[in-house]
Amino acid sequence: MSALPPAVTALSAPGKVLLTGGYLVLDRNYTGTVFALDARIHIVVQQLRRGHRRGPSESGKSGEGVTGTIEGSAADDKDSEDIVVVRSPQFIDALWEYGIKRCENGGGIKVVQRNDGRHNPFVETSLNYALTYISYVADSKDFGSLSITILADNDYYSETAFSKASELQYAGRFVNFGVPLHEAHKTGLGSSAALVTSLVSALVIHRTMQPDDLGAARDKLHNLAQAAHCAAQGKVGSGFDVAAAIYGSCLYRRFSPSILESVGDAGTPGFEERLFAIVEDVNPQHPWDTECLDFGMQLPRGMQMVLCDVECGSQTPSMVKKVLEWRKQNQQEADLLWAALQSNNERLCLELKQLAQNPNHERANDYSDVRSLIQRSRNHIRSMTRKTGVPIEPKVQTELLDAISEIEGVVGGVVPGAGGYDAITLLIRDDAEVIHQLNDLFETWESKVEDDFGGKIGQVRLLGVRHGSAGVRNESLDQYSGWV
Repeated sequence: MSALPPAVTALSAPGKVLLTGGYLVLDRNYTGTVFALDARIHIVVQQLRRGHRRGPSESGKSGEGVTGTIEGSAADDKDSEDIVVVRSPQFIDALWEYGIKRCENGGGIKVVQRNDGRHNPFVETSLNYALTYISYVADSKDFGSLSITILADNDYYSETAFSKASELQYAGRFVNFGVPLHEAHKTGLGSSAALVTSLVSALVIHRTMQPDDLGAARDKLHNLAQAAHCAAQGKVGSGFDVAAAIYGSCLYRRFSPSILESVGDAGTPGFEERLFAIVEDVNPQHPWDTECLDFGMQLPRGMQMVLCDVECGSQTPSMVKKVLEWRKQNQQEADLLWAALQSNNERLCLELKQLAQNPNHERANDYSDVRSLIQRSRNHIRSMTRKTGVPIEPKVQTELLDAISEIEGVVGGVVPGAGGYDAITLLIRDDAEVIHQLNDLFETWESKVEDDFGGKIGQVRLLGVRHGSAGVRNESLDQYSGWV
């Protein structure tokens, strides 16, 4: 009797824009308005059959798929060992092979990289957490061997010379960037949170559920993804990016950091029980208190969100640390500024919501209040920039945003999230002429100011990414032809 074909699970999670609430969202007393984007990180999980094992030199060019057999030298070590092969075929040498280690004393599952090359903490930690949870709830240590393919929509990374040529030759959703992953410049859309969310969700669905169960499992997947993402980045973050990846656009209030501080490290005694309690939310001492309101929040009809890559990235963790240090040393002044920003952000969120809910209202196409509130938010952000000495809206970004705001049909723009030199976010009238004028401006854009933090904007490019309200979702396999 012939063997059944291996089961395949495919799903994706979106990137995000924190339109309002940068730095505020770190504190549970404040909220952030998070919009999910239509740029997504895709995960395809496939069971591997034992059979012909190809050596590394035979493993295929970037873009060629795993054939459903165990490949790579790691598979040759032990016939009985389960292997996880993870590939990101849009990049050079982006392949990781892991052996699965079962820890003693309830330590759960830890994967051990078997091939040479750079470690990927987000992939490795996601595997540790997802496989630990799966083995505990399924009461089974048998995963079989797995092939995992990661694909990113193109706007997560700045263009390379190779990707530009590839786009001209091959039109498609995914492009080959032709560089190692560590050399690719991120545009700041939240790739790590989208990766962790989609990876742990795909593994849990693949091994313990059916795809139709995804909706009912969102809360548990959120909790697992938050735990894995915080562990991977070495700190308990605010979690708005993971929330957007799970639930889509929402008004977000962070969870108490103590929830995840109690989990401990993967592999330590009792880790699997502590992780299970957090994921299932059965720990009475640390119940989840995340607030995600207005799931699937939409922009008003006739308005669109676009992002512009400025080819210059910022180091968010160091910026956050400096801002929090300033706030601690200047508590009274900071509280006044935080309160002013929160009040303005709430008004902006309410205005967008009212316009979206009343598309036939006489003020439906009047965005003057939105424009004023965005400008006021920027005023507060520039004040925070001056006081903290952190480039939240540096002068080169101010210059660019001011020029863009002069274009007819541009409602307003911000440097989202933690700010800096990441991609800027614009709210515009949903009109092709506005896009045309933006592209005309960017084609010859050259900064004329000396930046207060020494930053320099390269080529400004309008990304193809747009607003998208949906969170994690199942995907069809046909769109991955040639990659999986």
